[in-house]
Amino acid sequence: MLTPLEWEALSLSLRVSGVAVAAILLPGLGMAYVLARFDFPGKTLLDGIVHLPLVLPPVVVGYLLLVSLGRQGTLGQWLHETLGVSLPFTWQGAALAGAVMAFPLLVRAVRLSLESVDRKLEEAARTLGASRWKTFLTVTLPLMLPGILTGGVLAFARSLSEFGATITFASNIPGETRTLPLALYSLVQTPGKEAAAARLCVISVIVALIALVASEWLARRARRRLEGRHA
Repeated sequence: MLTPLEWEALSLSLRVSGVAVAAILLPGLGMAYVLARFDFPGKTLLDGIVHLPLVLPPVVVGYLLLVSLGRQGTLGQWLHETLGVSLPFTWQGAALAGAVMAFPLLVRAVRLSLESVDRKLEEAARTLGASRWKTFLTVTLPLMLPGILTGGVLAFARSLSEFGATITFASNIPGETRTLPLALYSLVQTPGKEAAAARLCVISVIVALIALVASEWLARRARRRLEGRHA
């Protein structure tokens, strides 16, 4: 049985990661489509910016979020004064930090899936009178589904394990922003909590493993369905 601390950290982590993936799903699909299907000046720069969180230290990402979205930041001040929204030091801020760090993984998985789609199938649909939008919904999107599922689950797992950006932007507040990695960090810093830290470590490994296995299972299931349709 999990302790109240473990339940709190686990449930908060799942909520934060779920919101993070939901927030980046449509923007991720759009960005992947733009990078895969269009050539334009500055595309390489845009691609680099999208993937920047993969190579930057997470603490730097968290600091940039804090500077721009804090109450003293230009965007953060506007959000607070206009909409009454303050993201730093909240679970929504933790979700945002996780979303930013997970966004490149989602975009990359969807882009690779989109680039593998046979363009001749899309051209055939257009020849038969389907509009560009209908072709995307009925031909391209189903063929992209394995990549979307894989990217979504990988983004979920990445958000679930996020530490540096979260603790910098959202802090480590019990019951508010203390996700599994932050709870584990707090226990490691507390003398006599080695056993509790080990339990959280095991929980984190199990949840991450479940996410990866689910990603592979969903992707294979989607591929089998697509192969069955084209058989």
